[in-house]
Amino acid sequence: MTLIAELAGLVGQPNVITGADAESFLVDWRGRYSGQALAVVRPGSTAEVAAVMAWCSAHRVPVVPQGGNTGLCGGATPDASGQAIVLSLGRLNSIRSIDTDNDTMVVEAGCILQNIQQAAKEVDRLFPLSLAAEGSCTIGGNLATNAGGTQVLRYGNARDLVLGLEVILPDGQVMQGLRGLRKDNTGYDLRNLFIGSEGTLGVITAATLKLYPQPVAQCTALVGLADIQSAVALLSVARKGFGPALTGFELIAGDCLQAVTQCFPQQRMPFEGESAGLPWYALLELSDAESAEHARERFETIVGQTIEAGLVLDAVIAENIAQSKALWHLRESIPLAEKMLGKSIKHDVSVPVSHMAEFVETTNRAVQSRFPGVQHIIFGHLGDGNLHYNIARGARRSEEELLALQDQVYQVVHDNVFRFGGSISAEHGVGQLKRDVLSRYKDPVEMALMARIKVALDPLGIMNPGKVLTG
Repeated sequence: MTLIAELAGLVGQPNVITGADAESFLVDWRGRYSGQALAVVRPGSTAEVAAVMAWCSAHRVPVVPQGGNTGLCGGATPDASGQAIVLSLGRLNSIRSIDTDNDTMVVEAGCILQNIQQAAKEVDRLFPLSLAAEGSCTIGGNLATNAGGTQVLRYGNARDLVLGLEVILPDGQVMQGLRGLRKDNTGYDLRNLFIGSEGTLGVITAATLKLYPQPVAQCTALVGLADIQSAVALLSVARKGFGPALTGFELIAGDCLQAVTQCFPQQRMPFEGESAGLPWYALLELSDAESAEHARERFETIVGQTIEAGLVLDAVIAENIAQSKALWHLRESIPLAEKMLGKSIKHDVSVPVSHMAEFVETTNRAVQSRFPGVQHIIFGHLGDGNLHYNIARGARRSEEELLALQDQVYQVVHDNVFRFGGSISAEHGVGQLKRDVLSRYKDPVEMALMARIKVALDPLGIMNPGKVLTG
């Protein structure tokens, strides 16, 4: 039997894809990475994933796990050798159970994030992980990269929303760890070892997720600011005034909103006159447990105080859900507008909030000194110190000329991130994109420990080779 026929015997012939039908699985969402594969294999159960992994171990065939293929660092794209299989988990899309007394939900890795959110809503619960790709990304990929999103400020990253995992190890063994326990002090934290490992240690096939009460009301505001220091000061006031009810705080450069309205004319700036051309904006969201009236009253009080103090130059508070969605749609459309305007050099970094203004100012200056005329596209989750600091070509360069500078731009930006005690990857992961520079910015003892863990769990080196670690 050929290798393809053997794989078909494990998952069924229709679920082994080759040739032109496999092409969409071999290119990343940004179109920056592409590769080849022996086949795309689509198992439909935990047992089938285990069988495929055991087969790959026996034949020493590399495995590239893939969810919704919405990753931004090339972590789910195979190399050019054509020796690996792409293990697509889209058929593992069942919600196995919901326990409202325990506030947990057991889901399979191929579940679309938006479907999980909706299933929680139908039982009057909230699953708070939310990001722009939620209509197509899968929970397995979210966990493999420890996704962040817009509500980290209150609920934490993806790893903070997980109580247990079911994982297939490289040799096909199944780790059954789906316990819905908030306290389980019985040894090493294996769950968090796999979350954020980007498929380099094993394959997540299911997870037990935390659920929360649905907020009675949400209130959203877009405010205009003179500078980032004002945004940091506003965040401090909002944290004190709203406490844990503050669920989101997004920083957006004015140029980003202008790009959105340029690319999507149906979307409009909610400000007029000078307020429509301010250099910075912040998008705030408050979740209230009492009523919409109470939420708006709290919001208007705090925002009013910040206007009087000169921190906020203008503000628009959503009157209803439709207006709130429109404000969030502006924010979530920035990556799409950026993509429409051409390829750019993207950074997903984090620095302490207290240093954010100085970081942006000094990095902008350093970038313009080395690469005059490039355009800065800056937005992100200021509440948790995560900034998407992106560089577009500007008027002087072609896309090709900009991309030829990529490694130099990365070094300038990442060196400054390191200077401020930050991280070169806040929520997108490492993948291929940052693999070769990771050791420059990460403690050598940490790098050595990661390498030892990789060898211990994946001695044959078949799990997503070439991602995260260079070896």
